[in-house]
Amino acid sequence: MENEEHRWKEINLPTPFGKNKEPELERETGERRRGRDILVAVDHGAKSKHAFDWAIVHLCRMADTLHLVHVVSKSNFDVICGIRLSSDSNDEVLVEATQSLMEKLAVEAYEVAMVQTEARILEGDVGKAICREAARIKPAALVIGTRGRGIIRSVLQGSVGEYCFHNCISPVVIVPPKESGDQSVI
Repeated sequence: MENEEHRWKEINLPTPFGKNKEPELERETGERRRGRDILVAVDHGAKSKHAFDWAIVHLCRMADTLHLVHVVSKSNFDVICGIRLSSDSNDEVLVEATQSLMEKLAVEAYEVAMVQTEARILEGDVGKAICREAARIKPAALVIGTRGRGIIRSVLQGSVGEYCFHNCISPVVIVPPKESGDQSVI
């Protein structure tokens, strides 16, 4: 994997869901209470939401930190960071939708699993950007959804989950899509 620089934007989440506060008690400063880092790749789709739900129900514990990452192309990244904010209303909708998604997921993670959340928007190729972020965070697991395509279509068209599975330094959990009649895990 290349060591190229990549651009990112930190999302400021509301206070109870943002970065961890300093421990209030002396006994809470030990390494034992730290918890794990869990990285979840999210987008605006239902398959990604299902993977997020699976992660907070089956993987997260109270002391963990959930890292949400959303990857966008260069032109969309410039819009999100305010570099090229044109008068196009679609650009403003993209910015608001992405930040709203991250805030909503952070609130849900706190309510369901009582975990702290950090969120970042990354620029670049989706698989490579997710693997670079995993190398930076060194999470206990990377959780990613999949569209559930057949093996032949995945090989011919490629898959972000498959790319991460083969190139990521962290353990990768690929959550299959739920069947059309199945209930959500939450």
